[in-house]
Amino acid sequence: MRRDMLLWLVLGAIAIGSALLLFSEDSGRVLGIEDEIFAHTLYLGTLGVVIAAGILGSGLRFGQAVRSAALWLAIVLILVAGYQYRYEIQDVASRVSAGLVPGSPLSRTDADGRISVLLERLGNGHFEVRAVINDASVPVMIDTGATSTVLTYDDARRAGLNPQNLAYNIPVMTANGRTHAARATADEIRVGDIVRKRVPVLVADTGRLERSLLGMNFIGTLSGFDMRGERLILRD
Repeated sequence: MRRDMLLWLVLGAIAIGSALLLFSEDSGRVLGIEDEIFAHTLYLGTLGVVIAAGILGSGLRFGQAVRSAALWLAIVLILVAGYQYRYEIQDVASRVSAGLVPGSPLSRTDADGRISVLLERLGNGHFEVRAVINDASVPVMIDTGATSTVLTYDDARRAGLNPQNLAYNIPVMTANGRTHAARATADEIRVGDIVRKRVPVLVADTGRLERSLLGMNFIGTLSGFDMRGERLILRD
């Protein structure tokens, strides 16, 4: 009987709180409290009552009930803390990934929704990143001196560009000397959370380019980029 009464009290509190939120939509406040804070308080209060009712109704002794309540409180606090610090946790995870896998990008999104990607300088002195081109992971070197994005023959094949069917009639100069490249279009190039669609690229003939290059036809679409010590920051 008591459980039924408690259930109806909880349901009644939820209904009254929801009604107050609904009717205060224009003012933005409920009983002098901001809507968002009131809604969070109502949710947490209801959750607390439900957990308390479950513990008390389980027939546990007082000491066991206190330990169970403390355990549930700890779980709730961990979940809330994890949600509040989700971006910081993601940042730490990305840093660990960048340390374990060289070239892993670290993406951040600010309060205005603007994306930035941080890259660490590698031991060879260059900034390289594992880009995703047409769903294929491709290591590319950031080259602000390159007008176009240039892919090696093998990277183009992994990206599904079928380099064996391209016409290599564009003269280019590489570290290995003068050669010819072919025009192609990547459906998508992704660097961290920065994405560009339908990006024109050049494909070097087989064996003529050691490393794919991310050129200014991608970098130039960004709002900016800057170097801070051993870091390069790309801003969408």
